[in-house]
Amino acid sequence: MKAPDAQGSVDVKASADRVYALVSDLPRLANVSEEYSAGRWLGAATGPAVGARFRGSNRRGVRFWQTTATVTDASPRRFAFEVKSFWLPVSRWQYDIEPTDGGCRVTESTWDRRPAWFRPLTVLATGVRDRASENQTNIERTLAKLKTAAEEG
Repeated sequence: MKAPDAQGSVDVKASADRVYALVSDLPRLANVSEEYSAGRWLGAATGPAVGARFRGSNRRGVRFWQTTATVTDASPRRFAFEVKSFWLPVSRWQYDIEPTDGGCRVTESTWDRRPAWFRPLTVLATGVRDRASENQTNIERTLAKLKTAAEEG
């Protein structure tokens, strides 16, 4: 797999299990995320499991859009999903959680999967021209909120 288009890490004074529970819970993830604002499991899915699908709602200012994601990793040390808009690949998001002596280290990564011809259309929908820079900023803000939420309990 190629290097992520955006990535950040933070040390959290909370257990890896606690952090995994936070990032794999759709409403709780929405509380700490910058663009992702809500989600609901689709079909028979009721929680994180490989193959489970969810509808994600995203917001940036007055702009609002939805995507469908499929969970690709749902283990205590990684939660990841592939995002599509209609039938087109959009991105991959991944949370890696490594236990440390004082808690854990969380790394959030994303890969842009959009076909080149689709990118201008997504700029119209989201208002974001430089997705890698925007995602880098969003990851840094999300990880700061995640740290606070996990440590406060």
